[in-house]
Amino acid sequence: MSQLNRITLVTGANKGIGFEVARQLGKAGHHVLLGARDASRGQAATDTLRAEGLDVRFVLVDLEDAASLARAAADIEAHEGHIDVLITNAGVALEGDGNVSHANLETVRRIFDTNYFGTLAATQALLPLVKKSGDGRILNVSSRLGSLTYNADPAWEYAAVKLVGYNASKAALNMSSVILADELKDTGITVHVVCPGYTATDLNGNSGPQTVEEGAEEIVRLATTADPAPTGSFTGKEGPAPW
Repeated sequence: MSQLNRITLVTGANKGIGFEVARQLGKAGHHVLLGARDASRGQAATDTLRAEGLDVRFVLVDLEDAASLARAAADIEAHEGHIDVLITNAGVALEGDGNVSHANLETVRRIFDTNYFGTLAATQALLPLVKKSGDGRILNVSSRLGSLTYNADPAWEYAAVKLVGYNASKAALNMSSVILADELKDTGITVHVVCPGYTATDLNGNSGPQTVEEGAEEIVRLATTADPAPTGSFTGKEGPAPW
C-alpha cells in the first residue's frame, strides 16, 4: 500500500499527540488534513508543518458543532473527494472529574460531549467520505483508562485513576468502535481503537512519562501499515489491550 497521497484527517491536531501524528504521516507521504476547532491555532500548526515541506491543509473541525462538521465534510468532498484514514484524536480531560460520589455532573457531561458524542458525530458526518476510499481506515484514539478489565484490576499500575467522566467516555468510545467495526465488516473499511499510552501533553499537565513521538507510534503504525490488526482491535505500542 503506497503512502503517497493517502488522504488522512486528524482531529485535535493543532498540538500534542495529534500534531505529532500529523507530522509523521506528512513525512510518510500522506496529504494531511489537520483538524482543529480553533482556527488560528489550527492554521498556525498547519503553517509550521508546511514550513517543514509537508503536504498539510487546515480544516476547521469542532466536534461539538454539527454545522462545523457538515461544513468540514463538504469542504473535504470539494477539495479531496474522499478520506483514506480518519483519526479521531480530539479529546478532553477536565478538572471536576473524579469518582462517582464526588465528580461534578456537568463536568462529566462536558467530557462525554467531546470524547464520546463529539467523536460519534464526527464519525457520522465523515463516514461517507471514508466509504469513497478504496482502502478506508478509522482509528479512534482511546485509553487504557477506558478498559473495564484494567479498571477492575487493583494491581494495575494506574488502578488509582478512577475518573468516572474520562474513563467512562473512553469505555463508551471503545464500545461504539466495536459496533462500527461490525457494521463495516463487509465494506473493506477497518476500525481500530488505539491507546497511545501515558504521554506528556496539555491533557494531563504534561505529567506523562512518554514523549509525543512515543505516543504517536501506534497511531502512525496503524495508519501506514499494509497489514493492520484485525478490524475491531484495541492496541497500544506494547501490543493488544484488554477491553
